[in-house]
Amino acid sequence: MRIILLYLFLVISPALFAQLPISLLTPTERINAFDDYEGSMYMKGNYKESSIIDEKTGTFDAKLKYNFYTDALEYAKNSDLYVVNKNTTIHARIDGDYFYYCEFKTQRGLREEGYFVLVELNDRYRIYKKFTSKILNKIEGTIQRESTKGEIRMITTYYLEEAGVIMELPMNKKGMLAAFSDKKEELIQYLKQTKIRFRKEDDLIRLVSRYNALKNSDSGPSRSLLSNTDRNN
Repeated sequence: MRIILLYLFLVISPALFAQLPISLLTPTERINAFDDYEGSMYMKGNYKESSIIDEKTGTFDAKLKYNFYTDALEYAKNSDLYVVNKNTTIHARIDGDYFYYCEFKTQRGLREEGYFVLVELNDRYRIYKKFTSKILNKIEGTIQRESTKGEIRMITTYYLEEAGVIMELPMNKKGMLAAFSDKKEELIQYLKQTKIRFRKEDDLIRLVSRYNALKNSDSGPSRSLLSNTDRNN
């Protein structure tokens, strides 16, 4: 079952929400480089009723939208544009999605930070998704070929996180079996019995949950979900 609510969102009544203080915002400028492109740099075009949790000061109402090109939560007031301060103690809920600014490490020890959307919460691991941009047929200067049109797309990547370390989840059978190679044979049997679609979020959650269950059945000392993948990177 999908659990995407952090306890901070559960224990505070919406009636107690206050207006967003300027101290949580940083002024910014509108980006117009993609005005002539197909697509949008925003996850959703309109500002949505949102809640912001600052662990130090409280919960606030605001209308926000997420810019996946700049990886920022935008807030507009009159003609001024702001972004919510990027801080690990400030979280936001926008239209059912829970955004957390995180500072993780990859299995190679590299730092990975930015906004991650919580998809699944477990006592051992979490599944997040992260949004990035892909620019197609980039327009150079003011020149654009008649046969092509610039396009900006949103790319969704899923991650498995355990104890602050993340691994990108492959979106295909071959990659997933390689990532979870210590339980490869069991997962092959599981895939034969189910209709897992690797690009469907709910199915991805099911597969990781199954792998977690297999790890829990181990009698060995290490049950870390990421321990087997160190040798593959």
